[in-house]
Amino acid sequence: MNPNDLKLVVKEKYGQIAQQSKLQNEASCCGATGCCSTVDYTIFSESYDKLEGYNPDADLGLGCGIPTQFAGIKKGDHVLDLGSGAGNDCFVARSIVGETGKVTGLDFTEAMLAKAHENAIKLGFNNVEFVKGDIEEMPLPDNAFDVIVSNCVLNLVPDKNKAFAQMLRVLKPEGHFCVSDVVIKGNMPEKLRKDAEMYAGCVSGAIDISEYLEIIEKQGFKNITIHKQKDITIPDNILANYLTDAEIESFQNGETGIFSITVSGYKH
Repeated sequence: MNPNDLKLVVKEKYGQIAQQSKLQNEASCCGATGCCSTVDYTIFSESYDKLEGYNPDADLGLGCGIPTQFAGIKKGDHVLDLGSGAGNDCFVARSIVGETGKVTGLDFTEAMLAKAHENAIKLGFNNVEFVKGDIEEMPLPDNAFDVIVSNCVLNLVPDKNKAFAQMLRVLKPEGHFCVSDVVIKGNMPEKLRKDAEMYAGCVSGAIDISEYLEIIEKQGFKNITIHKQKDITIPDNILANYLTDAEIESFQNGETGIFSITVSGYKH
């Protein structure tokens, strides 16, 4: 699939997801006839329930970590959330930056932007805005943000080099990012990868962890740190279709597999 086609698929799929609740997303990816109803998009997600600023209406269960926990956001910061969806991480970030800070969410899916705007209005925030745009070509000024966060989105971006180059551009000097994302470890057979995508949609576009970190470094970020790594359990009945017993053991021991990571890096 070429990059433009992939973006169209992502836009359509997440447009449909935006119409559903977190509960519905736990049962299917979009609820449309013939859609991948076996996919659980919340399999990666973590509980936000006890976080200040959490708004259930903005949580569609689409994350794979809680990047704001490790982002070092301070009062008065201007934070950018890439692939902001219904606004979940934006509203948590807003509780940290306070009245003197600002939060900008960037998304290219109309339905998600509409839902985020609606949530912001209900909450009465005047320092949270949502902007339509592509992460590979952000319609945002240079050196504008103190911190960038993103949650289970960059793996869906076809050109990750462009994405991290844009992140470097829009960050202020000494600014930093903290993102949660899905990566692969080891050699995963293509057929298994496709089945894993049917089981947990966020696997789409995920690359090897070493390649992921190389891209971040290549684009000029320093002090790259992995704060958290969690393996994603794929059921044995799916693994058994493609792997030998020894390969399944390797998969289950964490040498090969699908992981969510939360990683940060600094602009200098």
